[in-house]
Amino acid sequence: MINKLKLAAFGLFLGLTGMAQEVEFVEYTLDNGLDVILHQDNSAPVVTTAVMYDVGGKDRINNKTGFAHFFEHLLFEGTENIGQGEWFKMVSSNGGSNNANTSNDRTYYYEIFPSNNLELGLWMESERMMHPVIKQSGVDTQNEVVKEEKRMRYDNAPYGNLINEISSKLFEKHPYKDPNVGYMEDLDAATLEEFKQYFDIYYKPNNATLVVAGDIDISETKKMIQDYFGPIPAGEEVTRNFPQEEPITETIEATAYDSNIQIPAILLGYRTPGMTERDAYVLDMVSSVLSDGKSSRLYKKLVDEQKQALEVAAVNLAQKDYGQYVVFALPLAETPLDTLVSEIDEEITKLQTELISQREYEKLQNKFENRFVNSNSSVAGIAGSLATYQMLYGNTDLINEEIDIYRSITREEIRDVAKKYLNPNQRVELEYLPKKDSE
Repeated sequence: MINKLKLAAFGLFLGLTGMAQEVEFVEYTLDNGLDVILHQDNSAPVVTTAVMYDVGGKDRINNKTGFAHFFEHLLFEGTENIGQGEWFKMVSSNGGSNNANTSNDRTYYYEIFPSNNLELGLWMESERMMHPVIKQSGVDTQNEVVKEEKRMRYDNAPYGNLINEISSKLFEKHPYKDPNVGYMEDLDAATLEEFKQYFDIYYKPNNATLVVAGDIDISETKKMIQDYFGPIPAGEEVTRNFPQEEPITETIEATAYDSNIQIPAILLGYRTPGMTERDAYVLDMVSSVLSDGKSSRLYKKLVDEQKQALEVAAVNLAQKDYGQYVVFALPLAETPLDTLVSEIDEEITKLQTELISQREYEKLQNKFENRFVNSNSSVAGIAGSLATYQMLYGNTDLINEEIDIYRSITREEIRDVAKKYLNPNQRVELEYLPKKDSE
């Protein structure tokens, strides 16, 4: 029994040190420009069909915001062959589940079915792309849905607008300055013709990636994909020319108010490189050192030892054009926000001037090994990763190779990147305060 336990532990160790099974995939492009990625895994009778569109909150029409997120909802309204309100019923009645989500950079739709319903999933996504019914009644219905979502997730949720507020101060020109969900007055003012134009611009095969992952036969799946997606005509090539931001060279002090909170918060926001840059990977590690887990530097110091904060977090928000690095803290008792800023800066300065210990570095590497293995532990997770790496990073092979980037990051790089980007004169200092009746 002891020998068996040793062997099991050794096998786990190998898995967590980068010897997890490589994700194999087939990648090709249809004549209409649709990028296709297939991953075969016959270990369970499950299949994920997913489409990622290269459209997100930063993409507007006539300078109106919120369209991509709105379409996340609108394209469930129905198609020429799927009646209004029937989409979710069709999925659930065939043993499946489905969802969608939108970021500033892309929109992602997916279904998870028993593998004998692969063809159904492909047909439904081809219907969404080829035959959506965009009419005023559906727009009106989803307008109310989006407004309710905004109220629940942002306007009426404690600290719900934290990221929106810091983004609006970090960016002056780039559309990242506006909330992904958009401004409701823009959606209210949008015409049906604008919604149709938006679809015609962005929801075309040459602006999308289809991923099929799970219990499939590659050759049979290719034939079905050709049958369902091949006839869809390509759209015009999407061109973007977003304005570039000037560097932040002096501290930007700002204040925002939230009627849903009683405890104030402090946010330190830094504008950082886009997600494909090596420095963005290093900043992921900087975040982990500062606030990932109870043994991290900021948590241990401010929450455990000095009892000055209820919560503290340092987060690297990956985006395609620019990243956002945000440090957030909630004070405990009467701790002034200025004190939290000073204590946070002290830890950042240490990171900028001293190498992390070898033990801390090894712990950091183990964390990222674990994350890498876990991200590819399910077929649905693999499908999402394949689409993301292909569309946003331009390199599908990163599903197997990204961990090598993290492995190659040195202690010196962690120090130097922290020094390069995380300085007081390069940031927004946002006091996020309870809103009083007079404010």
